[in-house]
Amino acid sequence: MHLVGELSAVLATALFIFALYWMNDPKTARRGVIAGVVGMTVAVLATWIQPEIIHHAWIVGAIALGFVVGVPLSRVPLTAVPQRTALSHAFGGLAAGLVGTAEYFLWRGGSATAEMTHFRMSALAAEVILGFLTFTGSLMAAGKLQEVRWIPQRPVTYPGQNFVNIGVLAIAVGLGVAVAVHPGAPWAQQAFLVIAALALIFGVLLIIPIGGADMPTVISILNAYAGLSAVAMGFVLDSKLLVTAGALDGSSGLILSIIMCRAMNRSFTNVLFGAFGKAQPALAAGEQKEWKQETVEGAAQLLEQARNVVIIPGYGMAVAQAQHKVRELYDALTKRGIIVKFAIHPVAGRMPGHMNVLLAEANIPYSALVEMDEINPEMPQTDVALVLGANDVVNPAARYNKGTPIYGMPIIDADKAKTVLAVKRSKKPGFAGIDNELYVQDNTWMLFGDAKAVLSDLVKQFGSGGIH
Repeated sequence: MHLVGELSAVLATALFIFALYWMNDPKTARRGVIAGVVGMTVAVLATWIQPEIIHHAWIVGAIALGFVVGVPLSRVPLTAVPQRTALSHAFGGLAAGLVGTAEYFLWRGGSATAEMTHFRMSALAAEVILGFLTFTGSLMAAGKLQEVRWIPQRPVTYPGQNFVNIGVLAIAVGLGVAVAVHPGAPWAQQAFLVIAALALIFGVLLIIPIGGADMPTVISILNAYAGLSAVAMGFVLDSKLLVTAGALDGSSGLILSIIMCRAMNRSFTNVLFGAFGKAQPALAAGEQKEWKQETVEGAAQLLEQARNVVIIPGYGMAVAQAQHKVRELYDALTKRGIIVKFAIHPVAGRMPGHMNVLLAEANIPYSALVEMDEINPEMPQTDVALVLGANDVVNPAARYNKGTPIYGMPIIDADKAKTVLAVKRSKKPGFAGIDNELYVQDNTWMLFGDAKAVLSDLVKQFGSGGIH
């Protein structure tokens, strides 16, 4: 039975690696998802059949409860996938934290079979700290993404905040070191509970100063933390499978975080401590410029006369669930021989790949999706740039205004197109809290309204023969 478990662990690990590899390409992404599901099923069954595993009835009950929670979570709309992803990280962190806590107190009670060495106790302390901070941090991130009323969407900052955050973490780590050195000391149990409490508090403190614009990076960082907590849990439980699976999870989250930070031209420390999204003072009255508004009929005529159109999707498209209307507009334009491309910014939306997922749901050809670095050289030759709810990722101020929180962030060069049509619900700024200079340019025309409604009206113009 032990040999079967070892071979199953190798098979599950291989499937996890292939899952990550296949998900690099949209053509093999479905295969990657299947490989990941099969790998996790093999891992669970291989663990379950081990002779040291007892209380099978409790395990069946836990799995059943997992299905009760998991099935509804799998059916959320695509616009809610970012917060659902954050919740998944929360559950993973909570599991790691609870397992570590249970393992320690079982050992203190004499029920644990493994010896609590200094190394294992160090891994256990790391598991609890990473697990519990991931739990509360992910819940806060999910709340911000869901726009829960009692969780502020803007960054919450106060004097000495970084000192407080680092202090809380340092105390938790210091106590973890003390417990690792003296795991059986009389005071160690109380210290362990304090470690868990500080980790829970730190998770909240870590997320409240971070604005919604940084959520894609935050989600990937939390993914890395969850993976690292799983690695530590693998060392505690002497599970090679947990170590390898957690390492894959943690490293992929770290790599993704690096990609996200590069896309915003920011560092990890700047994301975690920079309060990106802090509201900026409004421009003085003398500096305000006029927003020029266009009618749907006029916008349809501009699109009809274009030879090439670049559509730039953003969170506004996601909120309006307008991706299917985007597909209808895409079909209407391409039938007229107009070349249509989609410019994808790495941090558009609220999670990595958010726009790719939404457009894939609407069956937009993947060949029409172009990354920021590839589309920018084409923007000066673009007849019409259609901006759908994107804000900070097309703001020209990022190039030169050092006083803005988005300064230095690479953007899609929508402002360089011959004509810009910007669809926006209101004149409110984006998550970075600053006005978008693109909207007051001479070549920009605004289409105010819900993205789905505006696109629906545009499609009707093409379908009704109303364009002359």
